[in-house]
Amino acid sequence: MSRTGRLARLLRLFPDHARTALWGFFGHRGPRGTRDRVVVQGVIEGPEGVLLSVRVDLRGWELPGGNLDPGEAEEAGLRREVREETGLEVAVGSLVGEYRRTGFLPHRARVYRCTVLGGALTPSAETPVLRWFAPDTLPSTLFPWYRAPIEDAARHAPPVERHEHHGLHAIYTGFTIDLRMRWTDDKAP
Repeated sequence: MSRTGRLARLLRLFPDHARTALWGFFGHRGPRGTRDRVVVQGVIEGPEGVLLSVRVDLRGWELPGGNLDPGEAEEAGLRREVREETGLEVAVGSLVGEYRRTGFLPHRARVYRCTVLGGALTPSAETPVLRWFAPDTLPSTLFPWYRAPIEDAARHAPPVERHEHHGLHAIYTGFTIDLRMRWTDDKAP
């Protein structure tokens, strides 16, 4: 790892976090200004374990997925997001659960089990790092709000509904994970 690469990642810290803070406090509206923002995410399971990604703006391991386009069905949106972020074509399976997150960046995350149909694992500009992890050896730099969906998916139980409040502790945890990932060139365990 070069010092100039580390310095460049650290210099991006302030603008990336400022943009995340603005979005988290003010830009989290759903369709037509409603407060009901829905994201779809996939627990993509394969022989190698669970696929996780690192985004370019807030660095830490997370589940692939994202926002729906206007009028887009959840399953179609999840397939599109996974293809854009990972290069993989997936079959969207059963709903793992709905995770209502309040506080910072309020939204509802609808998480589905997914299996790989084809494609080649290919990082994108949005998610430059992708890796498979065994469910019992998830990285310490996994954002903590993704642990419950991964554990819920592993249970293969009926869909759950969970409420999580993301206050100052979640913001601090996200910041420290991001800083560790930037410092280690995305290699922090």
